[in-house]
Amino acid sequence: MPEARVPESPPGPFRRVGFGALPGWQDDDQLAAFAAFRRSAEHASKKPYRTGALGIRFEAFADTYDAALTVSPANRIEARAFFERHFVPLHVRPDHGDHGLVTGFYEPQVEASPVRTARFTVPLLARPSDLVDIDDANRPPGLDPYLAFARVTSQGPVEYHDRAAIEGGVLAGQGLEIAWLADKVDAFFVHVQGAARLAMTDGRSIRVTYAAKSGQRFTGPGGVLADLGEIPLAEVTMQSIRAWFRRNPQRVDEILWRNRSYIFFREAPVDDPTLGPVAAAKVPLTPGRSVAVDRLLHTFGTPFYIDAPDLLAFGQKPFRRLMVAQDTGSAIVGTARGDLFAGSGDAAGEIAGVVRHRADFYALVPQQIADHLSSVTDTNR
Repeated sequence: MPEARVPESPPGPFRRVGFGALPGWQDDDQLAAFAAFRRSAEHASKKPYRTGALGIRFEAFADTYDAALTVSPANRIEARAFFERHFVPLHVRPDHGDHGLVTGFYEPQVEASPVRTARFTVPLLARPSDLVDIDDANRPPGLDPYLAFARVTSQGPVEYHDRAAIEGGVLAGQGLEIAWLADKVDAFFVHVQGAARLAMTDGRSIRVTYAAKSGQRFTGPGGVLADLGEIPLAEVTMQSIRAWFRRNPQRVDEILWRNRSYIFFREAPVDDPTLGPVAAAKVPLTPGRSVAVDRLLHTFGTPFYIDAPDLLAFGQKPFRRLMVAQDTGSAIVGTARGDLFAGSGDAAGEIAGVVRHRADFYALVPQQIADHLSSVTDTNR
C-alpha cells in the first residue's frame, strides 16, 4: 500500500527579496519616509505597538527605533542607507489574486460654526456618556459579536443608536455639538475620513479627530449607488458620489442612512499645519508617507514600500514610495491592502478620491526576524 502523502502547508504571506527587486527604490525620497518613521519611533519609545497576527514583532524594532532617534540623515541617500542597513524587504502575498489594492484618504477642510445658525445646521458630535466599549468580557448574550461599542441601559448593554436615529435627534439636548457644518454630505465625508480641519466662522482653526463610533457595520454610498444602478461600479469615486448627491438632494438621507454607523469626534489642536491628524498609531500623519493598514494583521510603525505603477495622482508619476503604517480603517482588510494619506484640504481630496489601484506591497522588517518570516528567498539585490 503506498504511503499516504502529507499535504504541503500553504505558503506564508512573506517572500524575502533584495532592495534591488523594489521597482523605483533608487528614485524614491526616503528622507521624507524617515521623518514619518522617526515619529513612530518617538511614540514607541514611550508605549509599545501591538504585534499584528502576521508576526512582525514589535520588540524586533527596538534597536532600529533607537537608531532612528540618534541619527539625522542629511539627504535621501543617507536615509536610504539607514533603511538598507536596518531592514530586509519581504514581498507581501495578497489574500486573493496577484496584486494588492490601495485606496486614498485625506483630511477634509471645511467651514464650520461654533453655534447653530440658519446656514450651519449639521452637527459634529462628541462621544456621548452612554456609549461604552464592548468586548467578549462584557458582551451580553445575543449582542452582535461585531459590535465594539454599545449603549448603557438599566437592562445592560444594547446596540447603540444608528445614523438615522442620531441624525433624527435622539441625542439632541446633551450639549455634544463640537461644531456645525452647512452641508450634510460634507459632514458625512468627515465621518468617512475620521478627521477634519475646521475653519471656524469666529476665526479659529481647529481639528476634529475620531473619538468613537456607534459600532454598526460601514456601508459606503458608492456601493449602494452602484447596486441601485445609479453609478457604474467602475466609475465610483468620491467625486462621482458628490456629483450624484448634488443632482439628487432629495435622496441624500435615503442613501446615507443605509450606512448605520455614526462617528463621534473630539477636538484637537493644529500644531503643525503641514501634518495631518494624530491617527490610530498615535502620531500625526505625514502626507504621501503614512499608510493605513489592517491593524489585526500588521504592526504599526512598519515601513512598507508600495509599488502602484498605474497610480499617477501623487506627483503625476508611477507611485513607488516608502510609507509607514500609521493608521487603520474598518474597510482596510487583508495582507496587501493599504489606504494612502494624501494630506489636508480640497487638493488632497481630489487625489484621494480617485485612488483605487492595484499595488505590490513590500514590508521592511528588522533583519533578526526576516528569516523566520520569509518562506522563499530571492537573491536579487
